[in-house]
Parts: sequence; structure tokens; C-alpha cells
Amino acid sequence: MARIEGVDLPRNKPLWIALTYIFGIGRTGARKIVDTLGLDPMTRVFQLTEHDVARIREEIQNNYLVEGELRKQVGMNIKRLSDLGAYRGLRHRRGLPARGQRTHTNARTRKGPRKAIAGKKR
Repeated sequence: MARIEGVDLPRNKPLWIALTYIFGIGRTGARKIVDTLGLDPMTRVFQLTEHDVARIREEIQNNYLVEGELRKQVGMNIKRLSDLGAYRGLRHRRGLPARGQRTHTNARTRKGPRKAIAGKKR
């Protein structure tokens, strides 16, 4: 099993899809890594040699910000906005959408499940 940056890559997936399981590497980044190293993107992870895995690991460590470091950087960016009192920081603090989406009817993902309000008395 290939373990890169603390993530076990799924054995039966094509290499370029398996690389997207690493936080910070999307489909485009995975394609670039595979092309840079001259590997076949459709190679399954279990077919990789230790040498190939080591080359992939080295490429990611040298050229990409992934996993813990990236999560730390994103967290620090949000904390900075919040400390400044910026609008986006306030939205993060309140758990609301930060990019201008409407919240009157949508935004259930950020706001959580609906909160029931007591019914009217007649």
C-alpha cells in the first residue's frame, strides 16, 4: 500500500485519481505530478514500484503544500481575517457563508439544520 504524506492511497484506483485523496492535490495537480514524473496516469496504485512511490513522495514534498501544513496555513488565514475584524472573518466566526451567497432561504450547509420556532398561539 502506498503511503504518501500520511495518507494511504486506495490500491485499486488509477494513480491520478488516488493522488486526489491527499488534501491539497486536486485533479489538475495530480495530472501535473504524473506528467512531470513520466508515469502512466491509468496505472493502478498496487502496480507502482517502491521507486515510483518514492519519486512521487519527493515531488509532492518539494513542490506542493499539502495536508498538515496546508490546513495550518488555511486556519491561520481565517484567524487573521477574524482578528482584523474583517467582514469575511466575522462570517467565519458566525458560521455563515463568507462569499456573498444568499442566506434568507439557502445556506443550510453552513447554518446547520433548521431550528424550530414555537408555533403561534391563537
